[in-house]
Amino acid sequence: MYKTEYNFRTDLALERRDIYKKANKIENEIDGIDVEEENVNSNVKTARVKVLTENGAKSIGKPIGNYITIDIKNLKLATEEDIQISAEALSKELKSIIEKHCNKQDEILVVGLGNAYITPDSLGPKVIKDIDVTKHIIKYMPQYLPENTRPVSAISPGVLGTTGIETLEILKGIVDNTHPKLVIVIDALASRSIERISSSIQLADTGITPGAGVGNTRKDLSRDTLGIPVVAIGIPTVVDLATITDDCLDLFITKLQSEAKSNDYLNELKQNDNYEEIKQALIPNDFNMIVTPKEIDDLVENMSSVVARGINYALQ
Repeated sequence: MYKTEYNFRTDLALERRDIYKKANKIENEIDGIDVEEENVNSNVKTARVKVLTENGAKSIGKPIGNYITIDIKNLKLATEEDIQISAEALSKELKSIIEKHCNKQDEILVVGLGNAYITPDSLGPKVIKDIDVTKHIIKYMPQYLPENTRPVSAISPGVLGTTGIETLEILKGIVDNTHPKLVIVIDALASRSIERISSSIQLADTGITPGAGVGNTRKDLSRDTLGIPVVAIGIPTVVDLATITDDCLDLFITKLQSEAKSNDYLNELKQNDNYEEIKQALIPNDFNMIVTPKEIDDLVENMSSVVARGINYALQ
């Protein structure tokens, strides 16, 4: 992972890019980064962040590669149609990434990270339950599948606190013994925006560092550590208290501005990123909690449906 002078406290490349631009008062684009945006429909928007150079990588603390963010509005009230459209948008982006790294019949391993017993961290295990695994059927009952079906296997390896084994160590053993050509890893992420909780999906072709967004960094899962391409699918399910406070402060300032019409101090306060100052005020009393919304059960269920469908559509 690239070192950076900023404590972004988010796993999303798009948010890191926005934070860096705001902190450095950059109006155009960061040198070494390219961004392309697309509106799928009124509720679904896609942003593709390409980190092209070492300068771009160091600016946002992300390796050179592609980071795609799919934002989905009103997921708490999502209909079956909304979930289907979102799954198709994910499938399109994922399929494009997979095609760059392996052939249509190459074996793929799908990995669901997280703790199944903690709702905000249960996304990965929930997705794994709905993945269409085919490897064993191809081996033992091939007559029941179309001739060109891709071998797919899936696993949820648990977390270090319950297994006593680093996730990398588990996956390295599986990859070395089963020989997939590519790994897809699903994990819960941290965000710097309350609006993105369980409403955004990030795809990255550079792998993932589990726990990085909440300060509990584990070993990287990437081509360097596993020996094959790793595509990460992450969804923010938590923010920390400083993020919520900063967002609420922005909303409060906006309200005051609308009433007061003009105030130089409030204008300056809103233009600044106040996250670090707020965090430093909270940390001494151990108040910088990690927070998730009360609707997290429904949000995770909806997002797990979106991700599982998107993966299944992309793989077969």
